[in-house]
Amino acid sequence: MRQENVAALAGDRIVADNRDAMPHSPHLSVRVLGPARVTVDGAAAPPELLWRKHLALLVYLARSPRKSRTREHLVGLLWSDRDEKQARHSLSEALRVLRQVLGDAALQADVDQVRLATDGVTLDCDRFAALAQRGEWDAAAALVEGEFLEGLALPGANQFETWLGTERALWRAQGLEALIQCAEAQLARGDTAAAARAALGAVGLDATSEPAARAAMRALALAGDRAGALRVAEGLARALGDALDAAPSPELAHLVERIREARVGRRVLAAPPAARPRPPLLGRAAELAAGAAAWQRARRGRGQVVLVHGEPGEGKTRLIEELAARARLDDATVAAARAVPADRKRECSAVAGLLAAGLADAPGLASAPPTALATLGRLNADLGARFRGSGAEPPLPAMEVGDAFAAAAIAAAEERPLLLVLDDAQWLDAASLALLPALARDTAPHRVLLLLGVAWGVPDGERFDVLQARLGRDLEGAVIRLGRLDQAALAQLVAWSAPTYGADERERLARRVERDTAGIPLLAVALLEAVAAGYRLAPDAPAWPSAARTLIDSLPGTLPPAVVGAVCVRFRALPPPAQQVLGAAAALGGRGDMSRLGRATGLEHDAVAQALDLLEWDRWLAADAQGYVFAAPIERDIVLQEMLTPGQARRYRDQSVA
Repeated sequence: MRQENVAALAGDRIVADNRDAMPHSPHLSVRVLGPARVTVDGAAAPPELLWRKHLALLVYLARSPRKSRTREHLVGLLWSDRDEKQARHSLSEALRVLRQVLGDAALQADVDQVRLATDGVTLDCDRFAALAQRGEWDAAAALVEGEFLEGLALPGANQFETWLGTERALWRAQGLEALIQCAEAQLARGDTAAAARAALGAVGLDATSEPAARAAMRALALAGDRAGALRVAEGLARALGDALDAAPSPELAHLVERIREARVGRRVLAAPPAARPRPPLLGRAAELAAGAAAWQRARRGRGQVVLVHGEPGEGKTRLIEELAARARLDDATVAAARAVPADRKRECSAVAGLLAAGLADAPGLASAPPTALATLGRLNADLGARFRGSGAEPPLPAMEVGDAFAAAAIAAAEERPLLLVLDDAQWLDAASLALLPALARDTAPHRVLLLLGVAWGVPDGERFDVLQARLGRDLEGAVIRLGRLDQAALAQLVAWSAPTYGADERERLARRVERDTAGIPLLAVALLEAVAAGYRLAPDAPAWPSAARTLIDSLPGTLPPAVVGAVCVRFRALPPPAQQVLGAAAALGGRGDMSRLGRATGLEHDAVAQALDLLEWDRWLAADAQGYVFAAPIERDIVLQEMLTPGQARRYRDQSVA
């Protein structure tokens, strides 16, 4: 008779002659949050251990109280379809296989009880539970690869199937929470791509989960994948209809509407054909959190003022865009305008820009006092036409522009939370700057956030000192000061731009990017995109800026050759019409509208529109209702100096006024 059969008849009491010779007790690790995977001391488990009932027995014991069960219970659980003798023999054979792998000390079995040693088997679900309890959502979410014991089924073992269904429901709920929390945490750090991966994992775990769908839709929309976000909504509707004969909630339907309406900029609704993926907002977790917290306070009726300060290229506009995109998804009215140097000579340029950028069309604006609407109508022709009287009525009394603007903002905020954005506010005219403190004061009890982007190193920067000094005293808000990216953030950018690189290659590239760009986000992204497109960096380039020069002194004239080359590579990668439009925008300077750029280039209207969509998506140009400007003056200088001849620039300027 075979030794194992003797052992089975003897109640599984095996005494191994070579037990003392074993160097240690093997350790089993079992992945159960997804398709099962078993390793023994890091190596693949013996095939016999992976038989369905052997695996089921192992996991069930590991999940049992005190990791112990009676023989009678285990027989009824897994072999109830056999007679008692066969069932007990099958259990003994399964225990033999487990003991052969684990050793006698790790699996103890007597006439009545079967138990696992406390440290013999590790389940990933136990580690998941510990991580989730500590709120370490990223690490917990990384363990969720699917359903509990995905793909395992024992059709003849009804009790086990019932237990398995209960376990799957438990771990599905906990896995969903971890993935959604992870997605929210990634969004808070600005990594929309990672957030989308986590949220889509939650959708894959439970296609009927509306919280998972909402998290995925927000992440995809913020990443610029509007079509992907809408596909998630369609998938949820199908899953709810098929499984539960239900429909998504009104809240989700409203989010769908907001995503359909949302724009990346002035015209762009989704990624243009053949557009590059947009780089994530990395290394700005604290700054993004401060802005997002101010927005949440504003949504609750505590008006806020946020000033975003940064040197050229440090990502001021990028952070503002992210906050505005989130506000749009939160069902806010967003009016975003960007000042240019010429605005210093336009009285009330900020009011006119914000009216044109969306405030004039805000729901609830009609409830503003007629005198306020009449005053603002003088700055916005469309608004004036909508709220102009019949002509037979006596003229309305005059009203101060600042008071009228505050009244309009308050009326709009009564209907929806309101975000007013003024980027490059250092170029605002004196009248606009003078009304900002009063606007902040008057809207303080309302759902209004005034978000100002101000560049360092510009003349008259002290004009914002009065407003900034009041923050924390009679005004709520925050001052967000941007800086250069640290090594960790640059390493993340390298991993994003060069996912096929090995660890050593990524480390070398991150060090080189830091040396060539001084950690300026704009330059780092441009350099990495060029490297990804095949641009080769010179091996002996000196560090930039030089020790004798400050960053401001070094911009824009003494940029490192690697950065200049990278921007030129990006320019040459554009389609010819986009190169022409971008060259014309560089030559014209300031703010240019579509018709002026069309005259300068001689291109048809549709060609100009498609080129502008691509340039806006790629963040060459930024747009508001008044036109297009270079998102980064640094890049405009490079294009003007390196990619255009003086004759080309002169022709663009001459043709624009023809």
